[in-house]
Amino acid sequence: MEKELIIQSSSSNDLEIALVEDGKLVEIHNQRGNDHFQVGDIYLGRVKRLTPGMNAAFVEIGHPKDAFLHYTDLGPKLPSSLKFVKGALQGSFGDGMLDQLNISEEIQKSGRIDLVLAKRSMVLVQIIKEAISTKGPRLSCELTIAGRFLVLTPFTDSVSVSKKIGNEEERKRLHVLVESIKPKNFGIIVRTAAEGKKVAELHEEIRELKEKWISIYQNIKTGENPRRVLSEIDKTNSLLRDLLNDDFNKVVVDDKLVFDKIKSYLQNIAPEKARILQLHKGPKPIFDQYSITKQIKSSFGKTSTMSSGAYIVIEHTEAMHVIDVNSGPKYSNHVHEDAILRINLEAGEEIARQLRLRDIGGLIVCDFIDMKNNEHKRLLEKKMVEFMAKDRAQHTILPLSKFGLMQITRERAKPEINIQTAEVCPVCDGTGKVTASILIIDKIESDLDFIMNSGEKTSLILRVHPFVESYIKQGIITRQYKWFMKYWKWITVLPNLDFHIFEYKFFNSNDDEIRLGQ
Repeated sequence: MEKELIIQSSSSNDLEIALVEDGKLVEIHNQRGNDHFQVGDIYLGRVKRLTPGMNAAFVEIGHPKDAFLHYTDLGPKLPSSLKFVKGALQGSFGDGMLDQLNISEEIQKSGRIDLVLAKRSMVLVQIIKEAISTKGPRLSCELTIAGRFLVLTPFTDSVSVSKKIGNEEERKRLHVLVESIKPKNFGIIVRTAAEGKKVAELHEEIRELKEKWISIYQNIKTGENPRRVLSEIDKTNSLLRDLLNDDFNKVVVDDKLVFDKIKSYLQNIAPEKARILQLHKGPKPIFDQYSITKQIKSSFGKTSTMSSGAYIVIEHTEAMHVIDVNSGPKYSNHVHEDAILRINLEAGEEIARQLRLRDIGGLIVCDFIDMKNNEHKRLLEKKMVEFMAKDRAQHTILPLSKFGLMQITRERAKPEINIQTAEVCPVCDGTGKVTASILIIDKIESDLDFIMNSGEKTSLILRVHPFVESYIKQGIITRQYKWFMKYWKWITVLPNLDFHIFEYKFFNSNDDEIRLGQ
């Protein structure tokens, strides 16, 4: 699989980032220059109010709406975290490491929030979901500081290795290695990218993660409360950190400043990959050059059509998303069972792409074309797991029901991406009404008469839609000839396929447009 990251810059430090896999657009992200609240940011928050009925708290972090913290997101190590925050505010931890911290007893899994948190208490939290609709961000007290190979988790001593590393010997090697170099009272999660890495590389990343933790400590000690104490790296670098592997073959950006930042980041985390970075300098916009705009227009909207002619219809309700699979006009009413399987498999792959692309979360119900063959049903279920394996969001796929419905739940970490692909009609300007077609020639002749009476001495060129050109030139005595007899000047009439049927423009002999109020 080949992966490409296409980055288009705009004003105000905003970026549009497109992730392409094997030529297909699979993810699109917006990085806004004024976006201060993103997943991964760590804040020192103040408990605003407790709601025992919901077993949750609302925390002030500086967002217009108070953030939501549920008991299940407190984590068992909450007492240790609260003890650290209290000591950090007093500056009693030296360099900020946890060597001197006595880890407290864990809280119960099913306790009450009002017994472990108090109103106005300061708590260290991390955003796990962005603000969606009328809801503020969702928080967790189980902090993670991510690197490319490792994830640092404070207040615990556990070491875990990604299940995606299948080689048992490699898993044991990484576990022993990380166990020997990790700092005291910090846990480590070993990511898939760490497979085959040497101790020097992992030790260096632990050093960088420790520096981030020390910066959290320093930010807690000084400044106003509540506030952000650690910011997640920007969206572009975050994607590179999480996705960069041998499949990545191109990163293209159209802004020199962004290019330099990404180059510096790549040289820091993976110097051998710096060569894949390119600066786009062509005359066409970068999204047009790499067909991103075209794919956005064809991929968003109610209907998504596949190469076979089959299509899926995506509907949204208050409680769920519903996706209907249709065979399309190329197939008869009596489609062979093997053909139905092919359509469903193609639709399954497209559904997996659409969920990533639009970042659809919550409950998704997929209505596949009904299959009678149980082997085919099992194959579709197996393939859906494979199609969704590329999705980094947590998800669950249930088997097909007897009605041919498949239920998918997908983690929602930010608002769904919704791009309007419909364009305002250039003929009616969105009103739904156009000038009577019989009057178009009258309008052209009125403008022509104005130009001629204004003293235009050069020859004229009239560009119109091909249908209008044919009308002007039809018959033995054409309208073009009548104009010549009236003005004693030949008016050249040329067709333009890009014009809508009621569009026309006059040009002089230098091919400069003669602008009129039309």
